[in-house]
Amino acid sequence: MNTNPLKILVALLVVVLLAACKDDKPVINITPALPKIIYEYGFKLNDFKVIQDTIKSGENFSEILDRHHVEYPKVLEIVSKIKDTFNVRKIRSGVPYTILAKKDSTEQAQVFIYKHSKVRYTVIDFKDSIITAYNAKKPVKKVTKTASGIITSNLSNAMENQGLSSYLTFKMADDIYAWTIDFSKLQKNDKFKLIYEQLYINDTVPVGIGEVKAAYFEHGGKPFYAFKYIADTLLGVPDYFDDEATNLRRQFLKMPVKFSRISSRYNLRRKIAYYGNKVRPHKGTDYAAPIGTEIMATANGTVIESRYKGGNGNYVKIRHNNTYSTQYLHMSKRAVKVGDVVKQGEVIGYIGMTGNTAGPHVCYRFWKNGKQVDPYKQKLPAAEPMKETVKPAYFKFIIPSKNKLDSIPYPKLSKEITLSEEELNS
Repeated sequence: MNTNPLKILVALLVVVLLAACKDDKPVINITPALPKIIYEYGFKLNDFKVIQDTIKSGENFSEILDRHHVEYPKVLEIVSKIKDTFNVRKIRSGVPYTILAKKDSTEQAQVFIYKHSKVRYTVIDFKDSIITAYNAKKPVKKVTKTASGIITSNLSNAMENQGLSSYLTFKMADDIYAWTIDFSKLQKNDKFKLIYEQLYINDTVPVGIGEVKAAYFEHGGKPFYAFKYIADTLLGVPDYFDDEATNLRRQFLKMPVKFSRISSRYNLRRKIAYYGNKVRPHKGTDYAAPIGTEIMATANGTVIESRYKGGNGNYVKIRHNNTYSTQYLHMSKRAVKVGDVVKQGEVIGYIGMTGNTAGPHVCYRFWKNGKQVDPYKQKLPAAEPMKETVKPAYFKFIIPSKNKLDSIPYPKLSKEITLSEEELNS
């Protein structure tokens, strides 16, 4: 039998190669993925069982901790130690909280975090023998944004159509332009532009509006600029000034309550339902708001009355100068006493229903030379004007903002097609 040596050599090589491939299989080492380390509220959350919940109606602090295996004597100790930082009696239903519990079989609570808002929270740490409590805030990122709109009915609708916060409506109507533009008499095709700060936590979660840095409003074809600026560096209080350095603020705020509405105006011939619809002079302006809403002093002054009296209920009266005084009625609670010096915007009390009133509001009385008058019909003095020495720096400061405002485009409004009856039937 003849054997071909070449064939034998090829066969041997194939066998060797197959054996080598079999022996040289790649070794795959699988490394388990490490858990992501998460830090929040000053704690490494990986070390705890994290429990998210919301305070139920009628639920109290003791019940919550008891449910998470904290014994009653320990709860009493916690409440006693933290009372100067956090009043457990004031927890409100609907407010979210986080509990950090042990990861063992007991799952006993170690930390309680009460979330006042998306930004503010209180930490109560009782995992060690030393019990601590402190208030903190999440880091807030500020992003400068621009907006614009065209009035078709009112400012609120124009803001809403652009997806803008109702706070911006308040800021423009009741603060920046409160004494410059009558927003109850806006005209169709009036326009506005804004440069403002949007606030975020975790980079993407919006939590409110920061400063409105600059604004522009075109009313009846006339332009009204507003720029936020600190004209007095000693006081450090910013105001809004126009493009000619005129202060847009007046000596008095337009209203003593934020985010409110006028429920009844000054009217000497008003029929009052509370008194059987009899004609009785109403010498104040009523601002309706929920009970507990803050009431602010509309100007600097000294408290000359702070008491409860008959139909006025709880009220405060402030003397601003020899000419002007203001009075605030029906408070649920007063926050100042006689002799206190108050500043414009300072909280002096809270909305209530004390005295003769059919609903929660503050009746704002305005006195001029000892006589009650309608504040909306008074030519009130302007706030402190900008000093001439400050103006050059101000005019330089507003150039970038003015240029930016001027370059903001207006949104395109969808055109409504109105057909006549004849066209509809044709």
